[in-house]
Amino acid sequence: MTTSQQPLIVPSVLPADFARLGDEVRELCEAGVDRIQWDVMDGVFVPNLTLGPDIIAACKPHSSVGFEAHLMVVEPDKLVKRYIDAGCEVIIVHAEACTHLHRTLANIRDLGARSGVAINPHTPVETVEHVLSETDLILAMTVNPGFGGQAYIPSVEPKVARLRTMIDESGFPIEIEVDGGITDATIKGASSAGADVFISGSWMYSYKDGKKAAVDTLRSNAVASAQGRLAA
Repeated sequence: MTTSQQPLIVPSVLPADFARLGDEVRELCEAGVDRIQWDVMDGVFVPNLTLGPDIIAACKPHSSVGFEAHLMVVEPDKLVKRYIDAGCEVIIVHAEACTHLHRTLANIRDLGARSGVAINPHTPVETVEHVLSETDLILAMTVNPGFGGQAYIPSVEPKVARLRTMIDESGFPIEIEVDGGITDATIKGASSAGADVFISGSWMYSYKDGKKAAVDTLRSNAVASAQGRLAA
């Protein structure tokens, strides 16, 4: 791991009970998560519709960790400031949705947040090669975005490995995040490939021993796999 001493375990709130989101956020913090991801979908870029900045702002006082917004929307530039104002310290936009990606990422930083760029499973890593200087995080989607509970796509792992090499050679302290189908089993391959931030949703919420045990299991599996990669 190059950007953090420990892997970061970040839950998605997509499987949460939206009628009690404040309590859900508090429970995730008590489980030991590193930050919380909000999946923002507009029904256009992806075939689903989720939540807006007012809901996130209402949940912020219930959290002891940072928030990140994953904007799965067609015109993210129009929304970035609203999600920062709602309390999101990291804003992730999709490369596929940004006509002027460099400018969008620079604007996120100018507004005081950390910038992230997501790429879908079919999108090549070269898409983000020339915006590394404006990027704090790259999210490699391990499912096609839009719905929770999908199966992990293992063929994304070589792409994560290429991102790891690209980032290490660049010298920029960029996190590599993976999102989609992350479980106690799939996190091993993602970590071995070079990811250091792991989004988990459906698996974490359904883990038989509760959310804290799920977080601990994910973290220990990621650490062991990363150590194996670094020792190789």
